[in-house]
Amino acid sequence: MAPPNEIQESVSNSIPIDTVKQSFHLSEGNLRVNGVTLLSDVPNNVTLGKFSLPPDSDAPLPLLRLVQARSHNGGFLGFTQDNPSDRLINSLGKFNGTSFVSVFRFKTWWSTMWIGDSGSHLEKETQWVLLDVSELSTYVLILPLIEGSFRSALNPGKDGHVMIIAESGSTQVKTSSFSSIAYIHVCDNPYDLMKDAFSAARVHLNTFRLLEEKSLPSLVDKFGWCTWDAFYLTVDPIGVWHGVKEFTDGGFPLRFLIIDDGWQSINLDGENPAEDAKNLVLGGEQMTARLHRFQECDKFNKYKSGTMLGPTAPSFDINRPKMITLKAIELEHAQKARDRAVQSGVTELSSFDSTIANLKQELNQMIASGQDSSSVLGEPSSSSEIDQETGLKAFTKDLRTKFTELDDIYVWHALCGAWGGVRPGATHLDSKVVPVSLSPGLDGTMDDLAVVRIVEGGIGLVHPSQADDLYESMHSYLAECGITGVKVDVIHTLEYVCEEYGGRVELAKAYYQGISKSIAKNFKGTGFISSMEQCNDFFFLGTKQIPMGRVGDDFWVQDPNGDPMGLYWLQGLHTIHCAFNSLWMGQIIQPDWDMFQSDHPCAKYHAASRAICGGPIYVSDSLGGHDFDLIRKLVFPDGTIPRCLHFALPTRDSLFKNPNFDGQTIFKMWNLNKFGGVIGAFNCQGAGWDQEKQTFRGHSQCYKPVSGSIHIRDIEWDQKEETADMGSSEEYAVYMNQTEKLLLMSTKSDSIDITVQPSSFEILTFVPIKKLRGHGIKFAPIGLSNMFNSGGTIQEVEYDDIEETASVRMKVKGVGKFLAYSSVKPRKICLNGGEVGFEWWGDGKLTIDVPWNEDEAGICLIDLSF
Repeated sequence: MAPPNEIQESVSNSIPIDTVKQSFHLSEGNLRVNGVTLLSDVPNNVTLGKFSLPPDSDAPLPLLRLVQARSHNGGFLGFTQDNPSDRLINSLGKFNGTSFVSVFRFKTWWSTMWIGDSGSHLEKETQWVLLDVSELSTYVLILPLIEGSFRSALNPGKDGHVMIIAESGSTQVKTSSFSSIAYIHVCDNPYDLMKDAFSAARVHLNTFRLLEEKSLPSLVDKFGWCTWDAFYLTVDPIGVWHGVKEFTDGGFPLRFLIIDDGWQSINLDGENPAEDAKNLVLGGEQMTARLHRFQECDKFNKYKSGTMLGPTAPSFDINRPKMITLKAIELEHAQKARDRAVQSGVTELSSFDSTIANLKQELNQMIASGQDSSSVLGEPSSSSEIDQETGLKAFTKDLRTKFTELDDIYVWHALCGAWGGVRPGATHLDSKVVPVSLSPGLDGTMDDLAVVRIVEGGIGLVHPSQADDLYESMHSYLAECGITGVKVDVIHTLEYVCEEYGGRVELAKAYYQGISKSIAKNFKGTGFISSMEQCNDFFFLGTKQIPMGRVGDDFWVQDPNGDPMGLYWLQGLHTIHCAFNSLWMGQIIQPDWDMFQSDHPCAKYHAASRAICGGPIYVSDSLGGHDFDLIRKLVFPDGTIPRCLHFALPTRDSLFKNPNFDGQTIFKMWNLNKFGGVIGAFNCQGAGWDQEKQTFRGHSQCYKPVSGSIHIRDIEWDQKEETADMGSSEEYAVYMNQTEKLLLMSTKSDSIDITVQPSSFEILTFVPIKKLRGHGIKFAPIGLSNMFNSGGTIQEVEYDDIEETASVRMKVKGVGKFLAYSSVKPRKICLNGGEVGFEWWGDGKLTIDVPWNEDEAGICLIDLSF
């Protein structure tokens, strides 16, 4: 590889940038893009600078060339103030009457979309804003950046002003001047714009890498199970084993398993520092607990090799986790009732205390009397068992012995070790409890139990000089135990505890460098899922190695605040979170749409979005709580999935709409398959962000059917090189998965009008029609119509159009009903070399029953002769 100076010289010599007209100009208080005013009343202290390649960028040469070639369409904004500060606020100018879509942080770790048409309509902690410059039929992105030790975000100002806030997170780190605290870019294609802008930011900052530069974990193409909603903190080896077995017995072997929170050795301040905390059940209970050793907790540590492999393997009561969870929820509600009473001035609390005490006793008795790992697995009972392998390593080895398809086993941990960090004095690391201090920018975010508990307990922070050691200690042990990756949660807490450590940027650099080294060494460089990370600090500083991350808030089974309709409207919000976050996060990491439960009332709705999201598919089902008929629409019998080529994104006509509570917009997102495109149309109406109350709430008046239109132009065919040619086809076959309609459409056709019921959807597969010109035959393969992503089942298509005959040869993976459009009835069809029957209708609908071909990894060869 050429040295950085040679690379830059090569790029600079190829494009004489000074001769290219710049798109942005700043003069007389106006920031103009190609002659049109974008921001007015720009303060005199704001500067506009050209993009230039840094001398030390490690970006690949093709990326450097691309960024340089398009750099005239971008520029940097800066500003200077008189007095140095650790938190500077400055206007960038104002706009009114220009539509925008943006993403803002509604919690410390979660982001979502917001729209408006004025700088004053922005939300606090806005991470980027995309402006629709209708006068030019183009778009402009304003992207706050990292500069030096400062991180920035956008905020609303008065009279349409856009405010930028740059903060270090430490009163000891101050400045007064920035030259590149935000990046602006213009393009007539919003998807190209996001690519161009984040590519420029990657080259400029040189602190992260784009998705295209990374390898993905193998689980991205597979089906998995996460233990969280099945057990919460009561997870144990026997329950996990029986959960994995249920999927195998149901015909869908798991290809990856995530053992979520509950496996670690944690305890609370004031407890015996060498013993695990007892009887934890719900998520909020362990948020002040700290890691006291890197090895697994007693429940897992006492597992003995072979326990679950023999004929006397322990059984598991599938109802027990649910009963314990319900009792824990009852206790939590009682504690909340007491808190409300205190807040309202009630002084006589004995009845509340009595109820709480009784519920605690009942819960502890349920846990103690149930099937407990320690009572079943115990200590070695004979001298022959003394050398028997135990613990997490023994458990993972037994899992792989029994369930041979299980490729990956991940475990959960928090960025700082546990929710409350690492307990001081419990390990060899230098850890101390650091009080938590929230940034003023988080004042406008949603109330969050996790934040409340973390503030209450502080974080046992390992000194940043030992961040490498922290992750190496954790991950090397896990790798030795057969763990192939980690799901890391609670990522964005470092900004809480950065005062003494050079601020949020410098502390983050140390931690992210440490975790990146460990991933590369212990998990093949790819075994990592990031979560609770949706803030630009993480993406700009922490993603050189990290390949995949969550793009939505948690999958909520129901509204924790008690709205019964939240069972439904929360699911629409989740779809919107994921799709709009993918616009920016997808430039850097593979979007992960999170788990869901296959027996949830809105499971089909979630399944449809996962089917075309372009990422892995995994559920968090309770034992005995599976809808295998639904899973069959998502997953092949070998546990792989028909994954799209791209990651799902909102269509252009969905970008600047409010699909949550305007009462009229269908939300549409597009994706691409190898031989066609797909549009998902979802009714997400019924809830949205309340700016005054700073929370999401239901809008029952919007929870109703909505209508809209879909056209072939909604698919962005050119976003993948291998699909670009499909966008110029003359005619397409269109299959509507839910209504089972097969239509024909051209680019000149009218749109398809649809109405979608609340919490419902339609998936439309678009396939270019091939004309076998010598025979007047038109053909388009749809795929397996029983799968949500029908087009993803097609592996190969070959056409042979000779004088006497015409034929089509296809490879299709899966089992079910293969569907195609054929204007002419085939003369014969062969399946894996043998002639088979088929059905053909005069409207061109052609179907064939396809079996699962075990010998060829589920792939069948279909030959059609005309």
